[in-house]
Amino acid sequence: MIDDRTVEHVARLARLALSDEERARMREQLGRILTYIDALRALPVDDVEPTTHVVPLVNVMREDVVEPSLPREAMMANAPDPRGEFFRVPRILED
Repeated sequence: MIDDRTVEHVARLARLALSDEERARMREQLGRILTYIDALRALPVDDVEPTTHVVPLVNVMREDVVEPSLPREAMMANAPDPRGEFFRVPRILED
């Protein structure tokens, strides 16, 4: 079981200041978490193939297809403040 010293150590690592009531609740919760982990460790998983996901993933995006770009003139016509062949945007970084 988890003792107060361990709870204090974990709280210090997480930079938490716990009251006595919170410390008692945390001790109980951490104890239940460790009990659950022990139960998981007891499961026979020697024949289980390692996976990254429990269900197969399917890419929902379309395939990339090369298509012609908009003509520069049409693209720059939508720019609120074009400068030659560039878009002018508001400054977001200071010197």
